[in-house]
Amino acid sequence: MKAREISPLALDSYQRAARVILSNHLVTQTYPDRIALPLLRRWATELREDLMTLFGYRLEVTETTARLFTVSDRLDAGTPAKTATDRTFDRYRYAYLALALAALGRAGNQITLSELADHVAADAAQVDGVDLSTERASDRDAFVDAVGWLAARGAIALADGDAGGWAANPDAGEALYDIDRSVVIALFRPPRALQHLRSIRGLLAGADSMTDDETEFGTSRTVDVKETARRVRRALVERPVVYAADLDDQELVQLALPRTAADVELLTGLVAERREEGVAMIDSSGRLSDVRFPGTGTVAQVALLLAGEIADRVLDPDTPETARMPLPRGRSEDLVEQVDSAIPQSGIFDSLAGHDGVEPVEPAPADRLFPVVEDQWITDTVRTLTDRFGRTFAAGWQADPDGLGRAALALLERLRLTAAVPGGVLALPALARYRGVVVTIRDRTPEIDLFQSSANDSEDITA
Repeated sequence: MKAREISPLALDSYQRAARVILSNHLVTQTYPDRIALPLLRRWATELREDLMTLFGYRLEVTETTARLFTVSDRLDAGTPAKTATDRTFDRYRYAYLALALAALGRAGNQITLSELADHVAADAAQVDGVDLSTERASDRDAFVDAVGWLAARGAIALADGDAGGWAANPDAGEALYDIDRSVVIALFRPPRALQHLRSIRGLLAGADSMTDDETEFGTSRTVDVKETARRVRRALVERPVVYAADLDDQELVQLALPRTAADVELLTGLVAERREEGVAMIDSSGRLSDVRFPGTGTVAQVALLLAGEIADRVLDPDTPETARMPLPRGRSEDLVEQVDSAIPQSGIFDSLAGHDGVEPVEPAPADRLFPVVEDQWITDTVRTLTDRFGRTFAAGWQADPDGLGRAALALLERLRLTAAVPGGVLALPALARYRGVVVTIRDRTPEIDLFQSSANDSEDITA
């Protein structure tokens, strides 16, 4: 591992470079900032080896881009593309993004927004269930969101005009963009031709993820152990918490080895928090986590308060013991089925597609049971919190405590603090670290009040 050869004085710089590429996957001359690419270019050789050794990730660095080609072990619905205003992409925005990227690949050095919209509209008309009409304001807004996502990453750069003006009135507004072809090429590089897949499983990790060297020189057992270790390390940097109940026997052995988490710590600068139930990599710098928790905003505040209430209920010895259930299985498979249902089953896809070669792998059954907190108790608790602290909440949430509760639970589930089950949620072990939340209300500026955990307000769990 190259990180062990780096001097202590330079190690912080190396770890910052590792965090940048692990959190962004694509780095350009302007994204996420202007200092990221020079930093990565400095450490390109060492990072290329360490990322492949630890995770099986392939790093490509050029003069204008750095692209990390990751390996996915399962689908994750918790990391969607988002607009500049933090709005989650819907199916239309995803479709416009894909079609715009294809159009940019065929364009010259510049393109106007209206020309790009015409190309996308023409291609969308050939896809059942997708269309783009510049006469509809909702379509224009969705298209501009997709274009903004590309612009933020440097695939296009505004040369003249205003996209917002075009979205408001396409007859009066216009925008001209310069196209950075190197970024366009780097953005979409799937490991396999999508036309050849019958299932999204073909893009997940499988036997073909082994390198040629491993296949030729390593025994099958050695390769299997090495890939299992990589899979566990990938989980450590990709999941908020890695629970033992989620892993099979071979993965549990790798998670228990001190060097597994230690290697990730050395590369990233994260700190492993190890408990009997699993391991979480704590990001005290906040530079790798995509979600800060505790955080600002009404949903994050209520999620923190709700986490404390759930932890108090589950851990209070005077409270009647709740029912217990195992972690739900098959959620990744449900997501696979949803994605697969959208794959065209006729035309070019049907004629080119073959067996994807990757079968789903479910973790071994676990006996670990977790306490269940009922939906009604959560609803009542959120309403109580709204009554006590609602004046500090955003106005839209004050009138919708039930919606606020659902949003807070969704955040807790994404952070692997709870898991939804029929009739309630499971309280997962990491939730205990937020027991005894202390609330501080700042009356001077109530619209930005912060609810803070006295013990954990500076820590993030990677997500």
